[in-house]
Amino acid sequence: QVHLVESGGGLVQPGGSLRLFCAASGMIFSSAVMGWYRQAPGKQRELVARITSGGTTNYADSVRGRFTISRDNAKKMVYLQMNSLKPEDTAVYYCNEERGWVPFRSWGQGTQVIVSS
Repeated sequence: QVHLVESGGGLVQPGGSLRLFCAASGMIFSSAVMGWYRQAPGKQRELVARITSGGTTNYADSVRGRFTISRDNAKKMVYLQMNSLKPEDTAVYYCNEERGWVPFRSWGQGTQVIVSS
């Protein structure tokens, strides 16, 4: 059974940084395209960043230059380094395996990020 467990969220002031963690199990991780998604209150879930098995990355326009996605295949981990955080980055963040630019696995519980002074 596949498990995706997100962690690392919290409360941070505008301009601050957070690093999110996603631990994957029960799947062939090294060949998977992995993505970070977020859902803000009252909004649809959106793709924030994705990383292919070869390390190619893509970012939403709203986070490009501020967020960095990375992965460690040996540890089956995906990371999201978030810098220069803004209040509009407030959301629950989720990771998922992506197939054909569509989230493939069941969603985990996510990790809450709140950017506020």
